[in-house]
Amino acid sequence: MPMLYSTPLHKVTESVVIQGMAYSVDFRKKVLEFLDKGHTMREAQSVFGVALDTVNRWKQKFARTGSLVYPNRKCKFRKVDPEKLKAYIEEHPDAYLFEIGEAFGCNESAVRKVLKKLGVTRKKTKRFKE
Repeated sequence: MPMLYSTPLHKVTESVVIQGMAYSVDFRKKVLEFLDKGHTMREAQSVFGVALDTVNRWKQKFARTGSLVYPNRKCKFRKVDPEKLKAYIEEHPDAYLFEIGEAFGCNESAVRKVLKKLGVTRKKTKRFKE
């Protein structure tokens, strides 16, 4: 089979950084306790497999706040106010997404995302209304 890439695929995947979930608070505490025992950040990096910047960030946060817990991110609706959207849907139950988007000054994908977060399904009535 001919090689399509200049570098073999296994070489490429080794250098890719895979982002996963955040480290647990217990793990962060273990790393800082390791540092308190007199070890360097480079040693913590090699023992725990955590980047130096991450260890430094945890150390600074703990010194500043006394905690290693980060607040949960909150979802903000930037373009479409959910309450106004609910009211609009009650007034115009058969409106298409592009019509709702025109009313709110955004595109239909923004409306679709807000509706999904609100758990609202977009079912149309089957009968013609006059």
